[in-house]
Amino acid sequence: MSGVLTIRRAVEEDMGTLRDLMTQAIDRGQAAVLTPAQIVASRAVMGLDTQLVRDGTYFIVEEDGVAVGCGGWSRRATLYGGDHSAGLRDPALLDPARDAARIRAMYTHPDHVRRGIGRMVLDRCEQAAAQAGFTAGELMSTASGERLYAACGYRPLERADADVDGVIVPLIRMRKALRPIGTGG
Repeated sequence: MSGVLTIRRAVEEDMGTLRDLMTQAIDRGQAAVLTPAQIVASRAVMGLDTQLVRDGTYFIVEEDGVAVGCGGWSRRATLYGGDHSAGLRDPALLDPARDAARIRAMYTHPDHVRRGIGRMVLDRCEQAAAQAGFTAGELMSTASGERLYAACGYRPLERADADVDGVIVPLIRMRKALRPIGTGG
């Protein structure tokens, strides 16, 4: 029997828990769609972006106090990648009038997939981004996340595979129009 899922803003004290959750999601959660070499390579372009936690735009989903999912959004230009991802970081602030908010670092523990955790986080992120004035969300999907994002209304813009030391990690840039807050539509 499943417990109650709750969602809250991640805080500095969650960093170790978030890293552990991400490691499980990367290493085990992608095993059905990536080769072992691609999983190792994907660690270079995935992981914790502590700027999201510091900005207050990163969320953690817990079941009975145990972290089972996480994800966030950003008003910064970085589309994907963790603190360690060289060449992917751009802390410049986006303009909600012309730029899409970034949906970032979505992970679900592999023992808890297909329970609505990803949708819970995505919905919270989209609402927060819309409240901040953004009219669109954009993300970089992994092969394992593409189905969820497509089901939630995101449409592919381009394939943007990452080449990590000759190993190709499949990525898909996706976008969705966000529903304005308070308009009923």
